[in-house]
Amino acid sequence: MTFATLPATDLETGHRLDFLLVADMVEPGSRVLDIGCGDGSLLAILRDCKGVDGRGIEISREGVNACLAKGLPVIQGDADTDLADYPDDAFDYVILSQTIQATRQPRVVLEHLLRIGRRAIVSFPNFGHWRVRFDLGIRGRMPVTENMPYSWYDTPNIHFCTIRDFVELCREVGAQMEKAVALNAGGQPMRVTLPWWVWNLLGDQAVFLLKRR
Repeated sequence: MTFATLPATDLETGHRLDFLLVADMVEPGSRVLDIGCGDGSLLAILRDCKGVDGRGIEISREGVNACLAKGLPVIQGDADTDLADYPDDAFDYVILSQTIQATRQPRVVLEHLLRIGRRAIVSFPNFGHWRVRFDLGIRGRMPVTENMPYSWYDTPNIHFCTIRDFVELCREVGAQMEKAVALNAGGQPMRVTLPWWVWNLLGDQAVFLLKRR
């Protein structure tokens, strides 16, 4: 049996390492929309550490309530249906953290991110990681990992992708990759100079900073 573990956190702050990496990509005082913001942990970091004017969209009522309890302006909404209502360049950054694989139309959602925000930050679990390949190829089982903690029958994730898949999608929609970081299973960034195939094999998750060409 495979057990999921807690996301890697910074020992000093207690914040998730991937959230800190995303926050480092955001300029202080920016206008930010966090889509699929969960309990608002990332938005709270951006508010407290970067002084952003942050807004959030979250599909679950429990998540919205948790955000409101933190004093965060979050509404209930669905990335697949509600992003079309936002005007062009409404935000400096639009963030989609660990959510794109749970959307019904990832390409359409990514195109909306690049339209709504001057820049988009997307993070996702890498389905090409060696542990995922081992579970599928050797054990013959759908993987359960830290970043994919659900069993196959109750997962919200419907469009898993690899790092190489996402790079190809960025090319198809005309997104310019300003920064890309792969994180290992310990939550630490991998060397930038490593080739894509190494990131695709050893990267547990990835974070991309994008803008329109």
